Order: sequence, then C-alpha cells, then structure tokens
Amino acid sequence: MPRIAPIDATKSDASVQATLSAVKSKIGMVPNLFSTFAQSPSVLTGYLGLNDALTHGVLTAPQREIIALAVAQANECHYCLSAHSLMGKGAGLSPDAIRRAREGAAETAIDNAIAVFARKVVDLRGKVSDADLATARAAGLTDAHVIEVIANVAINILTNYTNNVALTDIDFPKVNVALAA
Repeated sequence: MPRIAPIDATKSDASVQATLSAVKSKIGMVPNLFSTFAQSPSVLTGYLGLNDALTHGVLTAPQREIIALAVAQANECHYCLSAHSLMGKGAGLSPDAIRRAREGAAETAIDNAIAVFARKVVDLRGKVSDADLATARAAGLTDAHVIEVIANVAINILTNYTNNVALTDIDFPKVNVALAA
C-alpha cells in the first residue's frame, strides 16, 4: 500500500486532469508515479517538462534507458527498475543489455562510458574525479554528453526517491531489484 497515494484524476483540478489526459494520450496510460507526482502539480509539470527536453538532447533513447536502469539499480527502486526494463526493451535494449545497464555497464564503448559515468555520479554524489571525467571523455563523451548524463541521473533520482518514499504501486511487469547470478 502506498504511503503517498496517487491522486484521483477525476477529483483533481482541470489543469491536472488535462496534464494527466495528455500523458495518457501520449503513452497509453497514466503511470502511478505520475499520479503521485500530481499531489504537487508543479512537480508533475516540472518532471514532464525536463523529461521531454531531455528527449531532444545528444543522448539516444537507449542511452537514456541505460542511465535510468543504472540509477534505479543503485537506488534499489523497484518501481523504476520495472518501468525502465519495459521501456528499455521498447527502446531496443536486449535482456542482456538491460542486465548490463543495471550493473552499470553496456556493450558499446560509448554506451559503457555513459553507464559507468552515470553510476559514478550517483555513487560519488557528483564528486567525480578528474580521472573519471578524463576516462569518460576518452571513451567519446563530449561535454554535452556529460551534462546530459548528469541531468538524466538527477531526473531518475527524483523518480527513484519519490517511489522509494511513496511506496508507489508498481503498474508495470515487476522486476526483482536483486540481480540473479
């Protein structure tokens, strides 16, 4: 049972109803996370705006999913692991690529650099070393990549922490946070 209940859209104000209706039109459902964010319409609007903006950056959809999976695993967020395992599949990640992302790794050099750097940002709370940044750059990450990795880490921490605090009911196929050997 959630500790912070998702709002009932039918009982919310017109702007929240319109926002959630737009989400449903775009992705076919209103995830419980979004209904939980709607407890604060400014958080819902801010999240959706930043998320949309990040889709127009240098990182591809699979790369953003790699980051989301790596961050969700680091933060042990069952909801986000479940959601992004499905979304990662939809973005073209294989089951092996999803597992690697959860481990903070990836198949190609640039995707691996993104995954490794994202985990460093999470694990070190952004206090990466000069060597960490040099390694990322040597693998092909530009400053735009670095900034977008940080932004994707931040937005995923927002969702992870919200779900971990709220105990959001998972409305995606459930994924175990434990990585089986």
